[in-house]
Amino acid sequence: MARTVTRAERAAQRLLNAHGITKAPVLVEKLTAARKITVAFEDLGSDDISGMFYRRGDTAVIVVNKYHSHHRQRFTIAHEVGHAELHDSNTFLDGLASLRFRDDKSATGTDTEEREANGFAAALLMPAEWVRHRFIKLVTTPRPTDENTAIVKLATEFDVSEQAMRFRLVNLNLIDPT
Repeated sequence: MARTVTRAERAAQRLLNAHGITKAPVLVEKLTAARKITVAFEDLGSDDISGMFYRRGDTAVIVVNKYHSHHRQRFTIAHEVGHAELHDSNTFLDGLASLRFRDDKSATGTDTEEREANGFAAALLMPAEWVRHRFIKLVTTPRPTDENTAIVKLATEFDVSEQAMRFRLVNLNLIDPT
């Protein structure tokens, strides 16, 4: 059965195409600079907060938890770019700024915009066709790689966590969720 491509995935692919990005790893900091989004790494006061997105007029800032792992930070930046690309401001601080927190709702995927931003981040950092091509090549070469080793290799190549790569492979129906 063919997988449905989501609005978030289409938006991520358009962004990659617009900036001529054709191979992994996607350098999210270069993308944000090209989109005139400032990225700041700060102490956000809680390990539960991965990042936030602020937009007012032509000013856009992503603030990332400086204490999180490199891979978590990359995913957070991609997630917040997803909000910038997909969503209008609808949460306000002092009535002026859009502010997005990763919280229990975003972590569990119960909020539609948070799920969409997560899907955008996955598609931006691990585009479906790139992952599919590399995974199939790894597991079908004359000396095939086992699934777990393929996940480790792909995670390294795409500069994401092994957990994120496993989740992406499951969502692309390339491996079983077990």
